[in-house]
Amino acid sequence: YTLTIQSPANATITKKALSVTGFTASDKVYDGNRTATVAGTMTNKVSGDALTLTGTFDTKNVGDGKTVTGGLSGDDAGNYSLGNTTTTAKITPLALSVTGFTASDKVYDGTTAATVKAGGAKLSNVIDGDKVNLETKDASGTFDTKNVGTGKKVSVTGLSLKGADKDNYTLGNFSVTADITPATLTITSNPASRSQGQANPAFS
Repeated sequence: YTLTIQSPANATITKKALSVTGFTASDKVYDGNRTATVAGTMTNKVSGDALTLTGTFDTKNVGDGKTVTGGLSGDDAGNYSLGNTTTTAKITPLALSVTGFTASDKVYDGTTAATVKAGGAKLSNVIDGDKVNLETKDASGTFDTKNVGTGKKVSVTGLSLKGADKDNYTLGNFSVTADITPATLTITSNPASRSQGQANPAFS
């Protein structure tokens, strides 16, 4: 007998179904993307394969109980299939900073009212591409105390955010500094303290 090979044989290698137990996702602060940090145990991965468990939020936006779907990455990810692997986590708002705000010095008037100037105010650390702006028309300021002092803290309130992505951000406590200088007192003589026809007494 002789053996003749007619043609190479063909076969198919199908993806291995991967099981994950204990799948969880971590909450995160808004960062403009859907990437989630996840954990879990891959129970039937072939030893030595380069495979990493990943997670993706349903949207990039802030919210509680958001769906996170599991996925795979790595050099051998194409050899596996992952069934419906989901969990929930939340995305919390990103706190924005404000720069360019100032407060005016004032003479002591017995109140904590302060005048603030928002002409150069702007937001910092907004995610690139997001639409969010600072609204300052209702801004007001309050000194920490009514008393004279330099570099006194002035808390600013009445600021708000506007724009399509505003709900993904928050404004934290915000303050600037200004001075309260002493008020000048005016002293006048009391005409009732002199005799008729005499000049007002001099002060010493």
